[in-house]
Amino acid sequence: MLPVMADRAMDLSGVPKEVRDQLAELDLELSEGDITQKGYEKKRSRLLTPYIPHITSVELSLPDVQLTPGHSAEPSPSPEAPGPSTSSAPRSHRGHRSGGTRDDRYRSDIHTELVQAALAKHKEEKMGLPMPTKRRSAFVQSPVENCTPPDTSSASEDEGSLRRQAALSVALAQSLQSPDYWINRSLQGSSTSSSASSTLSHGEPKIQPQPQPSTAIVDVLAHLRIENSVPPDVTSSSSRLDLPPAVKGMSRGQSRCSMLDNTADGVPVNSRVSTKIQQLLNTLKRPKRPPLSEFFLDDSEEIVEVQQPDPNTPKPEGRQIIPVKGEPLGVVSNWPPALQASLARWGATQAKSPALSVLDITGKPLYTLTYGKLWSRSLKLAYTLLNKLGTKAEPVLKPGDRVALVYPNSDPGMLWVAFYGCLLAEVIPVPIEVPLSRQDSGSQQIGFLLGSCGVGLALTSEVCLKGLPKTPNGEIMQFKGWPRMKWVVTDTKYLTKPSKDWQPHIPTANTDTAYIEYKATKEGTVMGVAVSKISMLTHCQALTQACNYCEGETLVNVLDCKKDMGLWHGVLTSVMNRIHTISVPYAVMKACPMSWVQRVHIHKARVALVKCRDLHWAMMAHREQKDTNLSSIRMLIVADGANPWSVSSCDAFLNVFQAHGLKPEVICPCASSAEALTVAIRRPGARGAPLPARAILSMAGLSHSVIRVNTEDKNSALTVQDVGHVMPGALMCIVKPDGPPQLCKTDEIGEIVLNSRAGGTMYYGLPGVTKNTFEVIPVNQAGAPIGEMAFTRTGLLGFVGPGSLVFVVGKIEGLLSVSGRRHNADDLVATALAVEPVKTVYRGRIAVFSVTAFYDERIVVVAEQRPDASEEDSFQWMSRVLQAIDSIHQVGLYCLALVPANTLPKTPLGGIHICETKQNFLDGNLHPCNILLCPHTCVTNLPKPRQKQPVGVGPASIMVGNLVAGKRMAQAVGRELGVVEDQDLIRKLNMWPIVMHQFLSEALQWRAQTDPDHVLYVLLNAKGVAVCTSTCLQLHKRAEKITAALMEKGGLNTGDNVVLLYPPGIDLIAAFYGCLYAGVVPVTVRPPHPQNLTATLPTVRMIIDVSKAACILTTQPLMRILRSREAAASVNIKTWPTIIDTDDLPRKRPPQIYKPPTAEMLAYLDFSVSTTGMLTGVKMSHAAVSTLCRSIKLQCELYSSRQIAICLDPYCGLGFVLWCLSSVYSGHQSILIPPLELESSLPVWLSTLSQYKIRDTFCSYSVMELCTKGLGTQTEMLKARGLNLSCVRSCVVIAEERPRLLLTQSFSKLFKDLGLSPRAVSTAFGSRVNLALCMQGTAGPDPSTVYVDMKSLRHDRVRLVERGAPQSLPLMESGTILPGVRVIIVNPETRGPLGDSHLGEIWVSSTHSASGYYTIYGEESLQADHFNTTLSFGEPQTLWARTGYLGFVKRTELLDSTGDLHDALFVVGSLDETLELRGLRYHPIDIETSVSRTHRSIAESAVFTWTNLLVVVAELSGSEQEALDLVPLVTNVVLEEHHLIVGVVVIVDPGVIPINSRGEKQRMHLRDSFLADQLDPIYVAYNM
Repeated sequence: MLPVMADRAMDLSGVPKEVRDQLAELDLELSEGDITQKGYEKKRSRLLTPYIPHITSVELSLPDVQLTPGHSAEPSPSPEAPGPSTSSAPRSHRGHRSGGTRDDRYRSDIHTELVQAALAKHKEEKMGLPMPTKRRSAFVQSPVENCTPPDTSSASEDEGSLRRQAALSVALAQSLQSPDYWINRSLQGSSTSSSASSTLSHGEPKIQPQPQPSTAIVDVLAHLRIENSVPPDVTSSSSRLDLPPAVKGMSRGQSRCSMLDNTADGVPVNSRVSTKIQQLLNTLKRPKRPPLSEFFLDDSEEIVEVQQPDPNTPKPEGRQIIPVKGEPLGVVSNWPPALQASLARWGATQAKSPALSVLDITGKPLYTLTYGKLWSRSLKLAYTLLNKLGTKAEPVLKPGDRVALVYPNSDPGMLWVAFYGCLLAEVIPVPIEVPLSRQDSGSQQIGFLLGSCGVGLALTSEVCLKGLPKTPNGEIMQFKGWPRMKWVVTDTKYLTKPSKDWQPHIPTANTDTAYIEYKATKEGTVMGVAVSKISMLTHCQALTQACNYCEGETLVNVLDCKKDMGLWHGVLTSVMNRIHTISVPYAVMKACPMSWVQRVHIHKARVALVKCRDLHWAMMAHREQKDTNLSSIRMLIVADGANPWSVSSCDAFLNVFQAHGLKPEVICPCASSAEALTVAIRRPGARGAPLPARAILSMAGLSHSVIRVNTEDKNSALTVQDVGHVMPGALMCIVKPDGPPQLCKTDEIGEIVLNSRAGGTMYYGLPGVTKNTFEVIPVNQAGAPIGEMAFTRTGLLGFVGPGSLVFVVGKIEGLLSVSGRRHNADDLVATALAVEPVKTVYRGRIAVFSVTAFYDERIVVVAEQRPDASEEDSFQWMSRVLQAIDSIHQVGLYCLALVPANTLPKTPLGGIHICETKQNFLDGNLHPCNILLCPHTCVTNLPKPRQKQPVGVGPASIMVGNLVAGKRMAQAVGRELGVVEDQDLIRKLNMWPIVMHQFLSEALQWRAQTDPDHVLYVLLNAKGVAVCTSTCLQLHKRAEKITAALMEKGGLNTGDNVVLLYPPGIDLIAAFYGCLYAGVVPVTVRPPHPQNLTATLPTVRMIIDVSKAACILTTQPLMRILRSREAAASVNIKTWPTIIDTDDLPRKRPPQIYKPPTAEMLAYLDFSVSTTGMLTGVKMSHAAVSTLCRSIKLQCELYSSRQIAICLDPYCGLGFVLWCLSSVYSGHQSILIPPLELESSLPVWLSTLSQYKIRDTFCSYSVMELCTKGLGTQTEMLKARGLNLSCVRSCVVIAEERPRLLLTQSFSKLFKDLGLSPRAVSTAFGSRVNLALCMQGTAGPDPSTVYVDMKSLRHDRVRLVERGAPQSLPLMESGTILPGVRVIIVNPETRGPLGDSHLGEIWVSSTHSASGYYTIYGEESLQADHFNTTLSFGEPQTLWARTGYLGFVKRTELLDSTGDLHDALFVVGSLDETLELRGLRYHPIDIETSVSRTHRSIAESAVFTWTNLLVVVAELSGSEQEALDLVPLVTNVVLEEHHLIVGVVVIVDPGVIPINSRGEKQRMHLRDSFLADQLDPIYVAYNM
């Protein structure tokens, strides 16, 4: 490795001291094995890079070039590189750490070789997984104990840029020998390096010796990739006028530099994002596992069918198994009648004999309890429990009551006394874990156990009681889920000596319950297994016989003595046989892993009781111990020998300790279960006898529950050791784990069931569950029971091998059933651990579980990441685990997550709490630091994509009348726009002559003459104070002054366009009428935001350029902004048209006021950025303006005596019409509240409604959302201030989208207390081609709500369902159709009218439709298509405008004003925004609703598609630690609810999703910003 060699040869004297110290530290880490050779060299070279003289960039980069196998990476010798001997020097003194970096319970050299072989096979077809993009700050590592802080230096910017530079320079250095080779390799180099999001582009110093080649190659790559393999972009099928990139609108709070080099597809070339997506697409093109024939067809209901069985699936072929009998249980004359009797006997006759020795934390003996002491203390406790709690008349405890035993593992002596004390008092002990905190999940489940067992009293020690969490007044805290408990301390000083005449009652063992042992299920529920007195005694007898225990032996116990083997051997059987037990608690093992081996050596113990973990720890630490001798051991019982991976631990331990006297035949694995107690145990073999053979099974066979000896593919084999023979006196069968307990065949894997007097009897207090587990009667193939005897399910999966040896291959609770095949979680853990764990996984801590997603189980792997693991290493490890599991187990992983070290929930003994981990994963509380989801590769049961049928409707399908295919044609009509002819009537009614005045300019003049002092407008500020009012005459005069200024300064011609740049207010209105008086065409434009000119000014410039404005009317402050230096930074300020400020105009009257020759002439231009990011200007004629105003006047009953309040942006659409035009036409007073004022004073709008007693108000969704979020909690305070909304009869939301039902309902509910009528809130709907189609007026029926089936909607069908039906979507009517408007639903492809039950495009025929787009291209074809189009059949003469929105019409039960049934129009969404995926039509808002609901920290979300991939952007309102939690949640919810696979999940800061003034998301801007890498995302996950 060049730089390393060079730097070894370097003179380090010139290097600064701190760097020399860091180098020394590195050498130490390497010698202790804390860092790999590669990591050492990488870190060393990075420290020395600045000090190496003159190394060219190509050499600098060589160490990081990863050539695939087959390409040698031997650099040619260079003058600076001495021989290789120096660089390999440190390897010789690499020591091993004693801490153990991996869980060797699962260690198997054979398996490691298999995994490496499988990975090597994959390497040939190198997978190019795109690496996720992560912002630097998202490297949050939790502050955890013994977890060193993350070494961010391992992925610094310098190194990242060097590495990319490196890969590219080398690619060039190969002189482009094989284009394929370097294109693929350099792409992987560039995109799998840890791309530190956009922090790289923030101008930190980077070492980039040769920038030119890198950018050149990226360009070449992007061009090559994009031109060759990007599928057509389904989202850009827009038929709208798409302006060039410079003309698209602006996103909120973003500077958008869209002037990137664009390829034909509009993809920015030098965008890292699109290369990653391309890479993802290339990866996804690899064939999925099931061939297409296995996909099921999608019927209309999308019922997921089971995949067709594979004919090559192995089937069991053996005969039916015969139950296996254990040896008979011998009868020995001196066996006691009950276990308590043994204790009484040894307590009396062998009082000095040691019963239990306990070690302190350092591994030294702390105290020894003799049989005499154990007997006397147990007796005292029994007496105290029965006689000293409560009164004689009302004792607290009676025989048969259940008592919890709460003792820490480090204090087994107290537990022994409490256990035997309870047995002597004939109360039932329930040993449980010590609860650590109120919220401790384990303790919540224990609460269920205590409740089901009816426990009300807990025994504990004084020390333990002091350590329990307390309330502020010193009482023991009420633990979550626990019944109320009384606590009794059992230390000797608190016990009473029994009176002389008191003797405990020791009956002969019967079927009463002796004790209850807790057991956690797969789901995390904790249940109590009751063991009867006779079972307890018989179990002790069977263990004594099987293990050949003798009186007075010594036993070392490392297991937990509250339950399982630790209790059965170490507490019960040992007392029965007067054995001396030496207990080594878990805490001691952590501090001194060799302690149990030392105890065996010191006490010459005959039996040791351990788990694989203890074997592994001792083996890792044995170098510190030279003189250990294990020859005394006759039986080393391996409690978890049933784990298939125990075989490797046993072998490795034997390997190390055979030299210390350990005999091979003494290793005795055994199998046990909480329900059946000990199932089988291997008896010690005779000296020198051959060891039992092992089974080498095919993993593929196992996944189909069939035993096949592995012959072909040695990569997928599982080696299992036997767990000996079945227990004495027991009978064993193997039955099918699912369905009825049918006996298995001899070559079939099934659940082991046991019939024995020595097993558990029931789940205490749960009779229903008990029956299915403890009373199983196996049946034969015909379904007939094989006998009367009831068996108990053990939860172990296995088979009976030759010589009746029992083999266990896994547990039911670790079983993952994926697509009809079974995989064992432990097997997957073993495979994951065999993939170079040392670099990545912390202490081998890996959890595997399954979650249900889209009708099947999906496998999730969660591992703890070492604090020093780099991003690169982790991602490498994840992709390799994917490949290994795919190769060996033939199953795809759904999710792989790495969490910071020590953050997974622990079980009391330090293992991983699987069900708690799973719950955290599902709730979004796992906080991973790395995550990889693979839904594309493992979700194989999606329905086939829908093939769209060509639709052609000919005249033959038209029937008489409005019937299409037997259905009513989907159309709706507003009421008539009547014309008043009678002049006398007009004069009487004081209405201005509608027939004469077709122009608003005339209307204003008429009002100024007839009613000069009538106040038309009142403008309020944030305090609700009227800052400006305008009467008819004042408005007219102000307009005249502006007209005079225009004529004087502007040098304008009639029909020129003039831009109005004003804040929302009356100046804007005056300027508008000034333009009409002057005969020029006004164009209202939102002024730029002074604090964010870079983002907002280009839009202003764009509209000015597109509209070819001849002049700008504005205020003085805005004029200064337009000419400021800040403005010059974003636009060219020298080319502004004439700017006229209208603040201080002289009093001049224009010579004459212009009157248009015809009403078809242009009145104004309405420019707006659509939700798809396109800037569209529409032309509004004078005729359209006056008809629209008349229509609104009729619908809302507007007269000069009326007052309305408007809180809207006045720049485009219906907002502009209501703000500027409607009052002048109808004469009502408009109270104007600029929405911006709400930001400084939220209640201003609502308090205005209350103060002025407003009946009708108009607002936008943004205003409604501000009030809902900001004032929702303050309704009481507002009520106290006297705010009353009972006057409001209509509150109309002005929008161009589907009504936001949730928001309007929340608003109504929240402000109901302030008197707001639930019927008041409704919506309006307009579009670009027609600014107002519907508006809820005063006369129409209330807007109706329907529930439609989302699955049908995707097929463009409308199927109404009941409220609360699954997959139902509530839709609200968009308001009553306006007078003079007619809408029809049309198939957008065939342009034929549709029936009632179909979703189609809404077409509108109305005299107030716009007359066309104002375009700089003159695309007349588009004009005709959108504004003056006809149906393909039906009514050829009617001209329609296409709104570009999808919707449907439904006839309701309600009556409209004419007495006819009311036809409601429901808007579903914009046609341009719909996503065509899998042949179905999706509306982004539906997916976004699901996404936003999935986690409390998702503030907002937006979706779009890119090259057929669905991209979800979610704004994170919580801490960045939660960013990666959202990735699986978002992927899951979209898969479950919409049957779509998310391709990319982008997590961003709040406020990144651009929103326009109407509160609509600008998804296409978001897409452009994402692809141009301008979002600065917190995290980008590319789903595989």
